[in-house]
Amino acid sequence: MNSTGDNEPEETSKSSGSARILALTICSAAIGGTFQYGYNISIINAPTLYIQAFINDTYVERRGTTLDTPQVTLLWTIVVSAFSLGGLLGALLAGPMAVHFGRKNSLLLNNFFLFVGAVLVLTCKLAKSFEMIILSRFLVGMNSGVSMNIQPMYFGESAPKHLRGAVTFSSAVFTAFGIFLGQVVGLTEVLGAEPFWPYLLSSNAVPALIQLLTLPWFPESPRYLLIDRGDREACVQALGRFRGGEAPILEMEEMLQEQQQQQSAAVNSGSAAFAKTPWALFKDCDMRSQLRTVMVASSAMMLCGNDSFYFYASYIFLEAGIPPAKIQYVTIGTGASELTAAILSNLLIERVGRRYLLVGGYTLMCCWTIVFTVALTFQSHGVEGMPYLSMACVFAYILSFGLGPAGVTGILPAEIFDQAARPAAYMVAGSLMWISLFFVGMIFPFIVNNLGNFCFLPFLGVCFLSAVFLGLTLPETKGKTLAEITADFDRKNGRKKERIEKQMDKPIKDDYQLGTACSFSTLAQDPDPDLNH
Repeated sequence: MNSTGDNEPEETSKSSGSARILALTICSAAIGGTFQYGYNISIINAPTLYIQAFINDTYVERRGTTLDTPQVTLLWTIVVSAFSLGGLLGALLAGPMAVHFGRKNSLLLNNFFLFVGAVLVLTCKLAKSFEMIILSRFLVGMNSGVSMNIQPMYFGESAPKHLRGAVTFSSAVFTAFGIFLGQVVGLTEVLGAEPFWPYLLSSNAVPALIQLLTLPWFPESPRYLLIDRGDREACVQALGRFRGGEAPILEMEEMLQEQQQQQSAAVNSGSAAFAKTPWALFKDCDMRSQLRTVMVASSAMMLCGNDSFYFYASYIFLEAGIPPAKIQYVTIGTGASELTAAILSNLLIERVGRRYLLVGGYTLMCCWTIVFTVALTFQSHGVEGMPYLSMACVFAYILSFGLGPAGVTGILPAEIFDQAARPAAYMVAGSLMWISLFFVGMIFPFIVNNLGNFCFLPFLGVCFLSAVFLGLTLPETKGKTLAEITADFDRKNGRKKERIEKQMDKPIKDDYQLGTACSFSTLAQDPDPDLNH
């Protein structure tokens, strides 16, 4: 049934129903998705000394001798780094999983890694094997690598255009929420005491179970159903649920046109599949500007040093002069800062835009890095009040990161690549993120040892170069269609070449309204049998 402008109560009901389904889908997908990334980054900090002691005790039982401090540190570094290596593998798996299983089913299957990891860490004491902790962290990293790529893809393809940024940015909000909650659960009064560390590391199975029980009730990505699977009937049903009962006809027209373009491109290339491989994406001259921008943004997100605060938070606050007994509570403040910034940015992103938040975030991080370095230098000379200024800089740095880079980076592949290139783009972006995270995690202790008070100057360089590069190359994507974004990229990067593919036959309105909808019966039928496989 088509809606009319005269039936305002019915439209209001549909709008609220649409918002409710979308909001519940976001919560269900994210609680077992990017929430897990933040949660598993933060819970590893509290049991550091206990796990190191377990590694040493296990080695004594096996060999009869103790490990010296550098050996224990090396094994601990392997435990921490296993998470990043698993994330890299998960990022590489995310693209094929998203194509073959769909966005929603991939997120559901992804929980398998967490459950196996939880079993391993719960039984490692009984088995007297610290290697099981390393394997568990590797599997947990795989889960995070998959979810950090597929979840923003799922959100970006399911949200209406005028809410696309805010919905996709919610991935960053749940990441920050995971960091904060992991810090709370890691308190000694909760699960941070010595006897409970296996339960702390395996507590990630609880949100995984919540997702398994709830996410199957919500729709798959409408774009995936139509363009990848060619199932128009399922697409109309899913889009109708996300939009309050009826599929907006203008939104369907845009998706149908993209489907036609993808089919034409596949025929011209002689390929039977829509989805591009990362190698094909690298060879595509038309996508080179977009790919370069995403690669820089994804690498900078980890190379900027923000996650060093979570891997090595205790050490940083000790250097800043915080009493050891108070560090676990101060660390909670870092998670609360990023969560606050992520929520604020989520409210601003559709007003301010992606580009300003991203470039502005890196610019503020540059400023706070300079102040932090000055504060640490004066602190080493005994100047009063500098420890508190150092601590304030840490919070300000994390706030600035949460305002832009933390969330906007994950939105970019969803907005600037088409359906065929999007999974491959997320594979490339995700791989660079995890490689960069691994790199920073490995070298940061050496940077601290060698540079001392100037240990954050390399991150200053990363933030400055990122702000300049993204400011020069990234156009604003807020509220724009893929065709408009592509044209902006061409203009901003000095490309005058005309696209081979035809743009839309008729203009699409800037916003899709719930009142402009089509019935299930009209769109479920295929007017052109050749479009469906």
